Amino acid sequence: MPAKNNSQDNNQLLQVRRDKLKELQAAGRDPFKITKYDQTHHTTDIREHFDELEFHPPVDEEGKTQVVPIEDIPEGKLVSIAGRMMFKRVMGKASFANLRDLKGDMQIYVTRNDLGDDEYAYFKKYDVGDILGVKGFVFKTKTGEISVHAKEVTLLSKSLQILPEKFHGLTDTDVKYRQRYVDLIINPDVKETFIKRSQIIAEIRSFLAGRNFMEVETPMLVHNAGGAAARPFETHYNSLDEDVKLRISLELYLKRLIVGGLERVYEIGRVFRNEGVDTKHNPEFTLMELYQAYTDYNGMMELTESMFRDLAEKVCGGTKIYYGNKEEGTGVEIDLGKPFRRLTMVEAIKEQTGIDFDAVSSDEEAKRIADEHHIAYEERHKKGDIVNLFFDEFCEAKMIQPTFIMDHPIEISPLTKKKPDDPSKVERFELYINGWEMCNAYSELNDPIDQRERFAEQDKLAAAGDEEANHTDEDFLNAMEFGMPPTGGIGYGIDRLCMLLTNSEAIRDVILFPTLRTLKKQGKDVSDSSDSKESSASSNDNNGFFTPNSKIDFSDVKIEDFLADEVDFDTFCKSDFRAVKVKACEAVPKSKKLLQFTLDDGTGTDRTILSGIHAWYEPEELVGKTLIAIVNLPPRKMMGIDSCGMLLSAVNNKKDSDEEELHLLMVDNHIPAGAKLC
Repeated sequence: MPAKNNSQDNNQLLQVRRDKLKELQAAGRDPFKITKYDQTHHTTDIREHFDELEFHPPVDEEGKTQVVPIEDIPEGKLVSIAGRMMFKRVMGKASFANLRDLKGDMQIYVTRNDLGDDEYAYFKKYDVGDILGVKGFVFKTKTGEISVHAKEVTLLSKSLQILPEKFHGLTDTDVKYRQRYVDLIINPDVKETFIKRSQIIAEIRSFLAGRNFMEVETPMLVHNAGGAAARPFETHYNSLDEDVKLRISLELYLKRLIVGGLERVYEIGRVFRNEGVDTKHNPEFTLMELYQAYTDYNGMMELTESMFRDLAEKVCGGTKIYYGNKEEGTGVEIDLGKPFRRLTMVEAIKEQTGIDFDAVSSDEEAKRIADEHHIAYEERHKKGDIVNLFFDEFCEAKMIQPTFIMDHPIEISPLTKKKPDDPSKVERFELYINGWEMCNAYSELNDPIDQRERFAEQDKLAAAGDEEANHTDEDFLNAMEFGMPPTGGIGYGIDRLCMLLTNSEAIRDVILFPTLRTLKKQGKDVSDSSDSKESSASSNDNNGFFTPNSKIDFSDVKIEDFLADEVDFDTFCKSDFRAVKVKACEAVPKSKKLLQFTLDDGTGTDRTILSGIHAWYEPEELVGKTLIAIVNLPPRKMMGIDSCGMLLSAVNNKKDSDEEELHLLMVDNHIPAGAKLC
């Protein structure tokens, strides 16, 4: 019964807060009628300028500090701060509180002598989470803590919800992303991440302005979503009665501007790709693309290296950054100050595998080599596609220090200039850092005849079923026929860059409101506020899956017949069922069904299990959950990855339907990893 009792307690506490609000409103002190507060300082301002702000009230003959009326405090010594009360300790006639604003925390000292009996009585009723305005003077306590001695306390907003318990904070990953506002309140490091993200984008703009680039805006709703290999989102424009798509790239419109004579242009904007979600991918993300006339991919390499170095110095304080947990020694130091390494894609593959694809003369030979190395490919794939698959498999994850991978096969680069000395390759590079692709750049194709031929090849792929293929864009071809100068172009994933510079594990950690599967509760969206008390209770319980049976509709569930064959007890006991905790989860590349789990099974060695449940769950929903796995099954290769065990799910069909429902078995997080089911 603990879950029920917790829910009842939470509901009672929530009601108390609403009752306090009603009392305030009845007394003519409705905080929600206050429209502004004159905030003179933030907490860091007070700390940085303490010496000039500190005020020493006079003392009487006995050495006791006298109460100074607010009007007698000298000009320049009176401060007004505002923020959320995170802590309160009432000690009779005096109280301490902790106020948190944008820049940090500040201790507040509140006394009955300063506020008066009535105002002090109101203060004692304020709750953790309430937003206060505090006016007073700055001093230092006997323990040396810089504090504000309150002369006035104003309730600016009443918190009707309960913040997570202070010692454990908001730890459930799924709840953190769904309730980012609570995450920002509770976790100062999260707030710092997004402040730094803003600094990164501001510094990018400053860097490019210094190189005479012009920032522009181009359409998000387009008829032809080109410029990248990705599946677009589709929608309908009612006013024009036309189907349109959300852009997957910024490229084709920016190139039109290069044709128009705007020699250096860039855009930082949202793009949308109807693909999977994992630690490094989100369906909508921030992309920056820039194009510079009269340069090539070598010019783009110089610009990229200079910009990354500038960002590290300005945002991180130096060119050496650490990604991972430095204290535990589980990360890596990345040096952005050294010249970035440059390798062709073929050279990188040869370095890791010994295979020289420059010596491979045909598509058939390339496929034979792929078979020998267990590389899965499609029948339509050519030698260039095989080269790319080899790089993905054997090289990408090993590119830790900044490395430019150059000269990609033409088959995977439809918008890029051929290398004059080798037409099977193109003048293209990708920058890899920490095993991640950080950007993609080209010597841009400016031959409209060649471009039309490349589009025609992409049209054939689309007709063959490739949902990520480009389509012919006639207006773009028309623009190119007017003449586009030699141009270098590059695209940066801003979110991934922010992950690197803020030492964030997942892309959702640097996106304020990441894409999440909608949770359903009693046939409604979980965000439905009509049942706010119950919703609040469940979010504070942080369990996410203990919904009472009486509140779930099972009327349309079809249960398949039980097996008639009996299994002897000894056979059953051979299966080793264990509780496992999800440390990480991500979509398996090139698979629409598989999720790859990294699990703590209690042994101290991570266990990898693949499960075909992506249709029902997004990876980030499952991080931190406790699941049940069979751990003594032999390893099974799936998409070239050893899956060591099986996660248990409950599966059923709906009545009069072939639609299948799947529910991954989740258990109480109090159960330790490795606990054996018996």
